[in-house]
Amino acid sequence: MTRLTFYGAVRTVTGSMHLLELDGRRILLDCGLYQGRREEAFQRNRHFPFDPATITDVVLSHAHIDHSGNLPTLVRKGFSGRIHATHATRDLCAVMLLDSAHIQEKDVEFVNKKRVRKGEVPFNPLYTMDDARRTIDLLTSYAYHQPFTIGEATFEFADAGHILGSALTTVTLDGNGTGRRLAFSGDLGRKNLPILRDPETLRDVDWLIVESTYGNRLHHPATEVEARVAETVNRTYDRSGKIIIPAFSVGRTQEIVYTFHRLADAGRIPRLPIYVDSPLSVNATEVFRTHPECYDRETLEYIRNGQDPFGFRQLQYVQSVEESMALNDRKDPMVIISASGMAENGRILHHLRNTIEDARNTVMIVGYQAEHTLGKKLVDKLPEVTIFGELHTRRADVVVINAFSAHADRDELTEWYDPLGPRLRATYVVHGDEESSLALAEHWKDHTPGRIVVPELRQTVTLD
Repeated sequence: MTRLTFYGAVRTVTGSMHLLELDGRRILLDCGLYQGRREEAFQRNRHFPFDPATITDVVLSHAHIDHSGNLPTLVRKGFSGRIHATHATRDLCAVMLLDSAHIQEKDVEFVNKKRVRKGEVPFNPLYTMDDARRTIDLLTSYAYHQPFTIGEATFEFADAGHILGSALTTVTLDGNGTGRRLAFSGDLGRKNLPILRDPETLRDVDWLIVESTYGNRLHHPATEVEARVAETVNRTYDRSGKIIIPAFSVGRTQEIVYTFHRLADAGRIPRLPIYVDSPLSVNATEVFRTHPECYDRETLEYIRNGQDPFGFRQLQYVQSVEESMALNDRKDPMVIISASGMAENGRILHHLRNTIEDARNTVMIVGYQAEHTLGKKLVDKLPEVTIFGELHTRRADVVVINAFSAHADRDELTEWYDPLGPRLRATYVVHGDEESSLALAEHWKDHTPGRIVVPELRQTVTLD
């Protein structure tokens, strides 16, 4: 009997984690950090709904923290099997998991100083740098379309076009020739975005686990991105303000840098200084440089012409804490791009704390923001937000540019889904807010003869 249990990213976006049980193997598809209400996140990330020592393998769709970020906790609590990923995902995780551990240690240290002064019990980090290093040692990587086996099942990665190394995973569940196949979309990318190749199409699949982040929405055309960015930069520059951009260090930061590069070269924005203030972004960009096999034709042509899409004259990569702190004392117009993308931890919190009460400044939101995160509160333009436990009045402007999103919208998801429809027995819609997942399931009901299910958390289904 083959069973599938949904342990994360169900009727919500973060914490991707699904358990596939077959032939005595217990295989996790992703092991991501849950982000949301602090107390709930604290409990869900620390306490797995199963014994981690019983998990035999992890198959990782990509390196984003909501898909990979709880792997060190899994290892800390007893997992010792292999973690299977693409080559680029392996290299990104090698820097991202260490960075995640470092941020947790530093954020806990910062918060605990206040807790100790108040006589409160200090927190412990979710995991440490040592846990992250042990996790990295377990990573095994493969090229796209290079089959590998776990027990009797055969796995294969295809390009999901979401971030560098992101994968669509196809599993042939048994070796007896019946060809039963399960597919997992991970996060599905979009066509015609800069840098990366378009997502590949899958066929001949019996069961599908598919994301629905933007399952009830349509993006503005990608052609509008540069115009929106230029208008925001020029307006903020005219009032001598700073532009603060919370951005995922992998994928989104590189796209933003690429866009600013093109705008500056075209004379559409002033030559103001641009700082990428995230050691992870710096290291991740170096990983990008080493994996041109993931690039689209336009980016490859850009490089062949001697241009560097990830570095230009007014761009500066910030490494040290001292350099980062010095930016907050500067009064001149500038752009600061910093992680995390949902403004939940890391250096972005310090920049927001120092700029959010000044009406000259702009916070530019360029990615999806999960419910109850600081990023979502900024998107909702709440008049007050809490940063590091202190209340701040939001006077800075907030501009949301969803066209930067690396997630397919409803119509893009549907275009990718339709070739799969005739054979599918069941589609499991995950990784979306409940409203988004239910809307996509409803939209697809006439696109396939199979069942479309929006599972509940911890629901188990049988694939037979």
